[in-house]
Amino acid sequence: MGLVSQNALSRKRSSDNNQANVRLLPKKKEHKVASEMQEMKKLEGFLFGPLHSSFGFGKEAAEDTGEDINEDGVFSSKDRSSAVDVILQEDNEVDSEASMSDEEREPHETRKPVWIDEEEQIAKINIAKTNRLRKLRGEEGEILVSGADYVARLRSQHVKLNPRTEWAELGWKSERDAFDDESDEENESVRAQGHGANGNNILLSSEDAVVRSTTKLLPGLLEFSRLIDGNADDPSNCPITSVEFHRNAQLLLTAGLDKKLRFFQIDGKRNTKIQSIFLEDCPIRKASFLPDGSHAIISGRRKFFYSLDIVNSKVDRVGPLMGREEKSLESFEVSPDSTTIAFTGNEGYILLVSSKSKQLIGTLKMNGTARSLAFANDGHQLLSSGGDGHIYSWDLRTRKCFHKGIDDGCINSSALSVSKDSTVFAAGSDSGIVNVYSRDEFLGGKRKPMKALTNLTTKVDGLQFNHDGQILATFSSMKRDSVKLVHVPSLSVFSNWPPLKHNLQYVQCLDFSPGGGLMVLGNAAGKVRKQRQAHVAYVIPTRERFW
Repeated sequence: MGLVSQNALSRKRSSDNNQANVRLLPKKKEHKVASEMQEMKKLEGFLFGPLHSSFGFGKEAAEDTGEDINEDGVFSSKDRSSAVDVILQEDNEVDSEASMSDEEREPHETRKPVWIDEEEQIAKINIAKTNRLRKLRGEEGEILVSGADYVARLRSQHVKLNPRTEWAELGWKSERDAFDDESDEENESVRAQGHGANGNNILLSSEDAVVRSTTKLLPGLLEFSRLIDGNADDPSNCPITSVEFHRNAQLLLTAGLDKKLRFFQIDGKRNTKIQSIFLEDCPIRKASFLPDGSHAIISGRRKFFYSLDIVNSKVDRVGPLMGREEKSLESFEVSPDSTTIAFTGNEGYILLVSSKSKQLIGTLKMNGTARSLAFANDGHQLLSSGGDGHIYSWDLRTRKCFHKGIDDGCINSSALSVSKDSTVFAAGSDSGIVNVYSRDEFLGGKRKPMKALTNLTTKVDGLQFNHDGQILATFSSMKRDSVKLVHVPSLSVFSNWPPLKHNLQYVQCLDFSPGGGLMVLGNAAGKVRKQRQAHVAYVIPTRERFW
């Protein structure tokens, strides 16, 4: 029995052509072959579905595979080398009469669709009237197209947005298999252990399975677009103090002083609210997901904090921490490995709490007050700064400070952020200056930063690198529209940000999506515009496509 092509379309033929090109099987096998072919077609449709080429929608696929089914239910395959149809018998017997003579061989005619919609040729579609159809235009001034052309362009657009999977094609071979053909036994052992194409064990690796875009941004102007508010389905009536994306980039967390924690599903159209949680005794100052996505940590100006189990929707109150007398645990950071939560405490103390047991596991002591924290090296190191103008580097495995350096020109530090690869970090101060350092040079004793950014004129409240470290966002909540985006490779500020037409108001917090395609801003407006006192705005800061 022959193989069934994914793109083969069954069509009827006239009896005259079949007599000229196809040998009929014995009558006693007709019923059995027809029933088997019907089952195979059902299985094909269930496994692969209807796949079509971008143009022709079946003709090219049929010509490529050379497969057909005649009206008697016999499956035939076109032999390109001899341009004849060869009958694939159920039993694999080979005899001298299985092939046709040279005189009987004729070119295989192009198959026609079994059904044609006559109205498609008459219908006219206006593709310039609807915004979502304008992408189908061949020219800028094109307005009307025929129904058949409209269907063809829709199918072509579908193929562009949903490319075929090569692994489903017959004869496909991965690069690993092609490279290791001479050692089949070794390949089988590698596959049994669950290794990927690069030799890494997928099951034991903690790396993301999603391929990140490597698009390089250019300095100068930034391409972006304004999207619908993230919390449009349930706006807040007070300033938003915290926003953050879940690691799957589909879930957005917002929190504010109204004691409500809200979750939204981001689709770019409605951004439906999934759930909201009210904490009766805690106006929320900060809320953050654990990087593994299992829990969320919520804190305020209280001696305790909350832990939310996202899977089970269970909220646990934790604290006060044993042996500590801090009146506020509102400022904290979570390690990238999801094992440690670092809180800023009293008198320069940094409190290390286990994310599993929620118990205090250690403390670090600075000379001045502790104001800002940032993890580095996958959570094995911690950077801290505060009132003495120094930046401390801690090794969390030994709980010791292995480097202490002066932040150039800084008296009171207010913000810290480290890039994902831990090669660059930024420090902000009360004067509005942001210093960008190379971490290796700073640890080596170099005091001068790579760049001192003076675009902000008030206290720097937050710094944030995007997923690949090409953009650094800086903002201050003390001045309207005080947000700047920095192109890190060139250390220059994008000149067209913030946009003049977009009223960002007083930004309180921001975050980038895991793929880098979106940036979310949480703000608090002044007393004049109370009806829009708080909302979340989206912009696309890169060329990447999110949806």
